[in-house]
Amino acid sequence: MELFDIIKEKFNCKEVDPLSYSPLTLAYIGDSIYEVVIRTYVIGNGNRPPHKLHKESSQLVKAATQRQMIMGMLEELTSEEASVYRRGRNAQSGTIAKNATVSDYRKASGFEALIGWLYITGQTERMLELIYRGCEIVWQASEQK
Repeated sequence: MELFDIIKEKFNCKEVDPLSYSPLTLAYIGDSIYEVVIRTYVIGNGNRPPHKLHKESSQLVKAATQRQMIMGMLEELTSEEASVYRRGRNAQSGTIAKNATVSDYRKASGFEALIGWLYITGQTERMLELIYRGCEIVWQASEQK
């Protein structure tokens, strides 16, 4: 059973068609799940002071990095995944991007919407595959600098 299903069952949440969620709702949950995955990766590399953990994880969760990830893997997405990404990217959030360009923020929102959609549809393996692929893209780019 997937984490999302366990949580829904434990808290007696109602069944909702995943496609009925707005792109911003998908991005909302995707942002949190992505952060948990990255933090899990960071602490998996060893115990360090919290400020060092935060510094390392913040490099992977900022909008510019998420934009770099999604742009590097667009060709690898299924048509359905690409559609979810575009819905998230094109959604009007009404918030102002902090420390990011509007373009980076929108692409990051699309990435987060995709992660959220994969999470709530129980596609955890695919979600982790794409997050790892995104990290590979970032790591390869930083090695070339």
